[in-house]
Amino acid sequence: MTPIGAMHELSIAMSILDVVEEESIRHGEGRVAAIHLKLGPLSGVAKEALLAAFDLAREETPLKECQLLIEEIPIVVYCPVCKTERSVVSIQNMCCAVCASPTPEVLAGRELEVSAMELCQ
Repeated sequence: MTPIGAMHELSIAMSILDVVEEESIRHGEGRVAAIHLKLGPLSGVAKEALLAAFDLAREETPLKECQLLIEEIPIVVYCPVCKTERSVVSIQNMCCAVCASPTPEVLAGRELEVSAMELCQ
């Protein structure tokens, strides 16, 4: 991984920590045990790089013992031929996995969002 790539994930990890720390203060300053994150392959973020960056970013924060739990969200598209939601052949081949038609409407797979956090007292 290039240093620029590492910096990208590090800035994202720091942003996640900032958001979660603010939210935990609003909920009574309980200790955050875990952060649940939804991550899609079209988000532009590498899972392993984000986990490594998160470990580094949390070291000198109140969230130093917090875990980052990542749920990988698959790419889902709307196929205009099948007229339903489908998976794609691959991230490089955005065609319906059933009928092979091009599928321009992406419904899922771009996610990079904190979906939950676990608080402890």
